This record gives sequence, structure tokens and C-alpha cells, in this order.
Amino acid sequence: MENAYAVSRFLLSGSGGQGVITMAILLAEAAVKYEGLVAVQSQSYGPEARGGATRSDVILSHKAIYYPKVEQPNILVALTDAACVKYLPLIRPGGLCIYDTELVHPGRKVEAQFKGLPLWGAVRERLGSAVSYNVAVLGALVTLTGAVRIGSIEMVLAERFPAAHHEGNLRALHLGVELAEPLLD
Repeated sequence: MENAYAVSRFLLSGSGGQGVITMAILLAEAAVKYEGLVAVQSQSYGPEARGGATRSDVILSHKAIYYPKVEQPNILVALTDAACVKYLPLIRPGGLCIYDTELVHPGRKVEAQFKGLPLWGAVRERLGSAVSYNVAVLGALVTLTGAVRIGSIEMVLAERFPAAHHEGNLRALHLGVELAEPLLD
């Protein structure tokens, strides 16, 4: 974990069907299995199968984690306007808000860095489908935060998904990396 925080507190948010929870599980699993970090992941979502609010918290640390919920994230991922409105006020001063420029229009009423990427359109245009949208978002997230290595995510993707999906997932992951690299400081 080479980011600026001793403990990384991620709040990933969007709507049901965007793969927010899967993205959080992949991040936490990569951190534990391949980075030697301690991780906790929790989730909450509305009663709707698709379209309802979804939130997943991930905490990464080199030491024991005593509380599994994120109250003040230093990294917020917002994939809908509703999620951004709800969770942006929680971000720690100086934190990072990563959002999709095609789906979210954040107000800058908090002291945070904002990194917007056109992920939704790029995934549909370059990959032909939005099925791996969350994997592209994860690629951007990992690139912008340095929380885990891309190779760790690649290994977890290979383990978690059928071989038939591996190439598509890798393409999505590296599309997220490609879109995020110009935003690195």
C-alpha cells in the first residue's frame, strides 16, 4: 500500500447492478492475498435488485482493524449523482473523490481532490458492453490511489471469474488504468 494514508478507508457507492460490491470484494481480496494487508469489507444496499442505492466500505491497513465501517472515507468512489450527494459530505478533508464524469456531477462544497473519468462511455465504446464497468472503475481506483498493485487485481480476477471472462476483465481493468494515468499528480 503505497498511498498517502497509513489506513485507507474507501467508500464505494452507486446503484444496484453497477458492481459496487463486487469491486469492493476484489479490492479487499487482492489486498489480503497478494499485498499482505489487513482488510475488512462491508456492504449495504436498498431492497431493489437493480437500481437501488449501494454502498460498500473497504478498510486497508498494515495493522489490526477494530471497526469495520467507514465513517469518514479518505477515498470516495461515486458512480451516481445520488451517491455523490449522500456521501461526499462524509469525505475527510484532503480526501479523494473519484467519479464518472458521464454519470456524476459533484458539487465542490468540500475540501477534497476530485478526479473525474469518462468510464461509462469508454467501457461501452471500447469494450462493446458495460458488463465489466466495475472492473474498469477498479482499475482507475487502484491507479489513482496505489492501494494495491494492478497485478494483484489481475490475479484475483483470474481466480474469481470463469476463464471465458478473463480477457474481457483484463481489457476493462487496463482501460481504467489508461484513463486514470493522465490524472496522476
